[in-house]
Amino acid sequence: MPMEAFALVNESNKQGRASFTFAMLAPGILVAATGVGAGDLLTASIAGSVVGMSILWAAPVGAILKYFLTEGVARWQMATGTTLLEGWVTRFGPWWQWIFLGYLVLWSFFVGGALVSACGLAATGLLPLGEDLRTSKAVWGIVHSVAGYCLVRIGGYRLFEKMMSAMIGLMFVTVILTAFLMRPDWSVVLRGCLVPAIPEKGTGWLIGILGGVGGTVTLLSYGYWIREKGRNGMAGLGASRIDLGVGYLMTAMFGFAMVMIGSRVSIEKGPTVALELAGQLELILGPPGRWIFLFGFWGAVFSSLLGVWQSVPYLFADLTGLIGRQRGRSGDRGRDEGASSSAEIVRLSGTRAYSRFLLGITVIPLCLLWISVQQVQLVYAMVGAFFMPLLALSLLIMNNRVAWVGASFRNGRIANSALVATLLFFAYVAVREVAKAVGG
Repeated sequence: MPMEAFALVNESNKQGRASFTFAMLAPGILVAATGVGAGDLLTASIAGSVVGMSILWAAPVGAILKYFLTEGVARWQMATGTTLLEGWVTRFGPWWQWIFLGYLVLWSFFVGGALVSACGLAATGLLPLGEDLRTSKAVWGIVHSVAGYCLVRIGGYRLFEKMMSAMIGLMFVTVILTAFLMRPDWSVVLRGCLVPAIPEKGTGWLIGILGGVGGTVTLLSYGYWIREKGRNGMAGLGASRIDLGVGYLMTAMFGFAMVMIGSRVSIEKGPTVALELAGQLELILGPPGRWIFLFGFWGAVFSSLLGVWQSVPYLFADLTGLIGRQRGRSGDRGRDEGASSSAEIVRLSGTRAYSRFLLGITVIPLCLLWISVQQVQLVYAMVGAFFMPLLALSLLIMNNRVAWVGASFRNGRIANSALVATLLFFAYVAVREVAKAVGG
């Protein structure tokens, strides 16, 4: 082989390896970043302010629980070639699709409102439009919602992946940098990580951190992103374990940083808590500290908005396709008809159901911009808390049936233990949220 040809082949192999590495890590990082919303960031920072760094251990524990949930979603899909939604309907009955459809619409309304409000608040901190912060938040919220729609609708998955990588890099670097610039006592940090403790009056904040890390309904989006990558079989499950490990490691580090930042400031829970936190950081680190944090906060909430806008319409399109097939018509499925059900790659983003739901989540939640961020976040947290025990229970049932997934894909003892712990914890959270809502 001529030297020039050898050089070209060698360079092509290098590019192929780099491309594979990025492609392998992207879905896990995307699902983890999508789950890091404004409420999670502010909960962690307020928890650090109230009870200090003694609850740092909650961030990695919460990330581990979400890792096993998302790995369970991938496990089912790699074993059966169907999404978890398809598995729910085919194994538990068609009534399931109607219950989840109603829940999905309700959840999407409140999470959409929480995200546009948070984006509006973050942008107002960076560039306020006039002296009325409420109006500035509303205007910026609308701008971000429409921008998210355009990026998802026009650019598709490839542009979405590139934009998310930029937003994730921004939020990760800036927030971690802020935590390091505050020069924490590393002996206290190490003790908070390795010695589990529940400080007095700290149970609520502990629950908030454990429950907030890594998302809720958006965990199902992972199944569609790995289909975009063409994963299947045991090799696909192995790749998912790697990218989810990296993604949730980043999530845990992000939660660490927010608790560390909060432990150095004194803040009160309120509708402008993010701006208040930025102001406190300015007193400690000077103007650069304020701007670094605000850019990181903006990157976190806008990446979450992009992730929800791109992925949640997949769930709606999949559900409507299932309903259509239950009624005996093929519907607008957007599938490669020549492929077998175990290998076909779903192109749900090309369906009318996807585009209509994307438009709906862009426009309808904007009415919540005139409600305080705190109120929207409270309802969103309450609605989201119900999904986690449902997901954990269904994975315990579905991924332990050898007749359904096969012996090689059946849950192991560690996975089952993590799912049981998740079921018990989030069931408690759901009951607690209901009691809080009824009582207050």
